Amino acid sequence: MNWEDGSDTADLSATAGDRLVGADADGEDTAVEAALRPKDLEEFVGQEKVREQLDLVLRAARARGATADHVLLSGAPGLGKTTLSMIIAAEMGAPIRITSGPAIQHAGDLAAILSSLQEGEVLFLDEIHRMSRPAEEMLYMAMEDFRVDVIVGKGPGATAIPLELPPFTLVGATTRAGLLPPPLRDRFGFTGHMEFYEPSELERVIHRSARLLDVEIDTAGAAEIAGRSRGTPRIANRLLRRVRDYAQVKADGVITPEIASMALAVYEVDARGLDRLDRAVLQALLKLFGGGPVGLSTLAVAVGEERETVEEVAEPFLVREGLLARTPRGRVATPAAWAHLGLVPPQQGGGGAAGSGQQGLFGA
Repeated sequence: MNWEDGSDTADLSATAGDRLVGADADGEDTAVEAALRPKDLEEFVGQEKVREQLDLVLRAARARGATADHVLLSGAPGLGKTTLSMIIAAEMGAPIRITSGPAIQHAGDLAAILSSLQEGEVLFLDEIHRMSRPAEEMLYMAMEDFRVDVIVGKGPGATAIPLELPPFTLVGATTRAGLLPPPLRDRFGFTGHMEFYEPSELERVIHRSARLLDVEIDTAGAAEIAGRSRGTPRIANRLLRRVRDYAQVKADGVITPEIASMALAVYEVDARGLDRLDRAVLQALLKLFGGGPVGLSTLAVAVGEERETVEEVAEPFLVREGLLARTPRGRVATPAAWAHLGLVPPQQGGGGAAGSGQQGLFGA
């Protein structure tokens, strides 16, 4: 997939955004998250190492009376990168400017943003790995020397006019840290990797969000939702809102484990957080191909989805959960996948697309 072209990415984002367990934010998520976001590091749940290290960086900067070092946050969508950027601005008592890599396609776009920054302001650049190369090269000098060269004119008569910038803090966020060029990564003073949350941490997130949303939930109900949230606070908050709706319509408004289970069954989210697409991939792999190995394109046709949708939307979570493995010969189901769907795996050497059927056709 060409990540420089936004079309494929937009299609995948639309597909993921339609899923209740998709980690990308939709319009409703953006509005609700603004109200649910913690305002300081002490209130922020999870990411203990990143939180502790970032606290030291910010305290030291405040003690020196200087702007904080540039910060790079990497990790999957929905783990709190945007929230932490806002907390950094709040802790430093500075305004924040929010933009994204795909929005900066020319060096002039970046120059316009940088030249309007106030001293000490925080610039949050989401999906920084998708910024254009000319803008990226301009950012090197801006981060290191707080200066950019603006080119005036064209051809032999073009001249570079240096433009001094006020000290600022860049907070870059990326879901693909490996796509950042080393010169850009090296200019960040602090790099934090956001990990997936443990169920106990998600329970705390759910209880806090329930208080803010004025939803009554018991401990077991929060645990039921947390276990289906894929280690992602954004998904936990989305599931909480859907369970709240079910509890208000079908019950007395109180979220218990039974109510949470029935609500999420309506939305086709099972006990491990798999939804319709995830189960369709596993069922095709197990029932049609005997557990594999099977090629990605063949699997996608069997599911009725695009190859990129299966690879980028469904597979990452299935692999992380240990339900599916990627091998040189194709996709293979694990014993945990058979157990999760309540199916019995075929006898050793007795099934699958690469098992006895093909051996009977081609010998041995």
